[in-house]
Amino acid sequence: MSNAITNTDAGSERCTTSQLANAQRIVQLCVVMGLLWKIQFFIWSDQVYLDFRLSDPFFPDWLESQWTLRVAFATAVLIGIAAVFAHGRNNLVGVVIVELLALSVLLVHQGSYNDATFLTSWWAVVWCLWVSSQAHVADTERTCRRATKLGCVILSLVMLGAAVGKWTGEYWSGTVLHEIYFRDRDFWLFNVLRDRFVQTELLTIAMWYSRSIIAIETVAGFTLWCLPPRVAGWFALVLMLLIPLTSNFMLFSVTLSLVGLSCAVIRLSAWRARIAWRAQE
Repeated sequence: MSNAITNTDAGSERCTTSQLANAQRIVQLCVVMGLLWKIQFFIWSDQVYLDFRLSDPFFPDWLESQWTLRVAFATAVLIGIAAVFAHGRNNLVGVVIVELLALSVLLVHQGSYNDATFLTSWWAVVWCLWVSSQAHVADTERTCRRATKLGCVILSLVMLGAAVGKWTGEYWSGTVLHEIYFRDRDFWLFNVLRDRFVQTELLTIAMWYSRSIIAIETVAGFTLWCLPPRVAGWFALVLMLLIPLTSNFMLFSVTLSLVGLSCAVIRLSAWRARIAWRAQE
């Protein structure tokens, strides 16, 4: 009986190591999908950046160079694809570090400074880097637990940042989103609303639409990190899908990396619960 229990525990541990690797691949795949989702906009903005040259003393020459921007974006995509298929701790850590550096350049380059897509991708890759660096740790159950917690903290941090940016009178009144979306944006939801309501009614709808976004993002920002991981993962997943589906499909470039992170948290939480249940049998 003792040998049987030992073998079961060892098998569960090996399975958990594989699950960590698979969870990381899910995140990396979603990061790549988000970057590819943005590629049409990136090509357009690259042309605009070429036509209207900007120069700011804040940025050194290499962070104003269009080729730096292009190489960093291509590197982030190609290395992200490599990370999906990489094996071995050292190889994976090296690949993820290069990917993180490419995304870091995109975050501080004049042509893509603080872009939300690269910001959310950066945080998701930080999670991947931590997980890949823990591949040698013998206590995989502890690593799983920490990975799910770190994922929840990152999701909470990103949502809180999104909420804080909207804590303004213009957002609370709905003025900003009315100008961006409700007035003339060609999107299924806003087309339906414009067909059914007059302008004064749209202003009221925009106000409550904006306030609901602020409230939900604020609640998510303050609670995701302390909720049970599976609950937090599902909450974040639904939210990351609803944001682009109800405002702008291009926002999938921003949310897909967080969709991947949410799925990783859900799967790791489910696996941990399954292993714990089996251990009690």
